[in-house]
Amino acid sequence: MRAVVQRVKSAAVTAEGRGVGAIGPGLLVFLGVGQADEGKDLDYLLEKIPALRIFEDEAGKMNLSLLETGGEILVVSQFTLYADTRKGRRPSFIQAAPLEKANAYYEDFAAGLRQRGIAVATGQFQAHMEVSLVNDGPVTIFLDTAGN
Repeated sequence: MRAVVQRVKSAAVTAEGRGVGAIGPGLLVFLGVGQADEGKDLDYLLEKIPALRIFEDEAGKMNLSLLETGGEILVVSQFTLYADTRKGRRPSFIQAAPLEKANAYYEDFAAGLRQRGIAVATGQFQAHMEVSLVNDGPVTIFLDTAGN
């Protein structure tokens, strides 16, 4: 699985002209699921992302996690994280998971965060979405479970 994690002051997503998810301070997570992903990949991201110490403490150092700050998470499915651009100019998405698997892992990721007591908003799976955000920092982290 691949995730782009951005620390935000706020973020929102619309699909087909209507708001489907919005958060205040917290994390915007673009989540991609690959063909080879397994439950251990999901578990890794569920443990790693909320515990990333990327929020500032009172001294201005990145020492706090989302769990410590009480922030929210907006999760947006993004198969394009599996784009392969090594050949030609048109990206190949052959390594992205099939729709059923990708949606199941996306839903399981959001549910797993909620089980940890985190307020979670989501985009709309397999929809054309518009995402707006106020990046805080900016802080952007890329995670790839391959090799973990």
